[in-house]
Parts: sequence; structure tokens; C-alpha cells
Amino acid sequence: MKRLLDLSLAGCGLLVLAPAFFCIALAVWLEDRGSPWFRGVRVGRAGREFRMLKFRSMRPGASKAGVNSTAIGDRRITRVGRFLRALKLDELPQLWNVIAGDMSLVGPRPQVPSEVALYTDEELRMLDVRPGITDLASIVFSDEGEILEGSVDPDLLYNQIIRPWKSRLALLYVDRVCWTTDLRILAWTAGALVSRPWALRRVVKFLDGWGVGEPLLGIAGRGVPLRAYPPPQKYRTKTA
Repeated sequence: MKRLLDLSLAGCGLLVLAPAFFCIALAVWLEDRGSPWFRGVRVGRAGREFRMLKFRSMRPGASKAGVNSTAIGDRRITRVGRFLRALKLDELPQLWNVIAGDMSLVGPRPQVPSEVALYTDEELRMLDVRPGITDLASIVFSDEGEILEGSVDPDLLYNQIIRPWKSRLALLYVDRVCWTTDLRILAWTAGALVSRPWALRRVVKFLDGWGVGEPLLGIAGRGVPLRAYPPPQKYRTKTA
């Protein structure tokens, strides 16, 4: 059912959004005459690498800087790219990755090989499922760029205060993969573009129904400060 949902919605999305794809690609190309596409290497299910497709939101060659995490004020981001990132439009081409079977509509966000190399044994369980375009962490940390703004080392800050919680949310999903859960997450992702507080409340209520306790519930609702925290380890409980 999950794969059928992926194929049906991704296929319909590509057909409906074809005119938007053309307009976005043209806007990206007109800004600097560079390719409108970005194909980044990511690690997928079972550790297999694939090329994740996005609309390019940074200057050509920006990925060579060696910085994986992107703060909202990153100078590599183009003017068109800022608009695309704000509305998450740069992620739309990943519908092709869903059709190809590299990704799912919902699942842990795929990471670059250098980030996956830092995973604990527990975090490696996130590779048991296809990575997704969105997930619970994508809603909770939709302001990731703002969190990292002004950091002298955004990769380090990401691994200290964001990754530990993203991984915990992803592992909760991995243990409870269900197509009805996917529909909820897709609805909350869309709703977050209109009202993020509403989407966060839905996520918290949903996690509470799973029996998730503190401090993860507080983080999911973004009601507590983000501080350095250890990544999930095997000796920890799934809701720790």
C-alpha cells in the first residue's frame, strides 16, 4: 500500500505540476544561466547511494565548499533559491526519485555519505526504509536554516542540536511504517506552509498517542530550547 500510494501521488504530482516545473526551471536558469537542476549524492535504503534531484538553489559549484548544512543567511544561496527554499519548492523534483524507487514520499530525509558515516549503530536503522521527501522531522525542523543562522560551523551545530532529535523522530517512524501515517504526515507538511504552529500541535498529539515522553515531546512542539544532546544509541529506548 505504501509503494502504491507513492507511485499514485508522485505520478499525479508530476503531471499536475509540470507547468510549475517549467516556470521554476526557467527562473533558476535566468538568474545565472546555470543548470536549474542539482543532483546530489545521497545514501538510501540499505546504504545504496543514489542521485537526489532538486531545483538548484545555490550558486553553481556551491557544493564544493564542503559544508553540508545550510543556514538561512548562507551566501551561496541565490535570490531565486531563497524563494524556493522558503516554500520547499526546491524539493519537488524528488518526485522523480519516488517514481524511480530511490525514495518514498514519507521517510527519513536522505543524507550525504559523510553524514551517514557519523551514524551510530542505532541511527543506521534509518537505512532500513526508503528515504523520503518529508517526515515528522521535516515539520519539526522546517526552520533549520534559521536555527543554524550565524553559526561559524553549521555542520557541527546541526550534529549537536538537530541531528539527535531528527534521528529519534525518524526511528520512531521506521518502527511504525504505515501508509495511513504517511497520509497524515503529508497533510501536516502541506498544512505547515500555512500554519506551522497548527502542524506542530498535530505532530505532538500524534507522538503522544505513540506513548512518546519527554524530552522528545517538548522538542517536537518546539517548546523547549535546543541544546547539545547525544545521538540515539542501542542501549537507549526508542522514545528516549
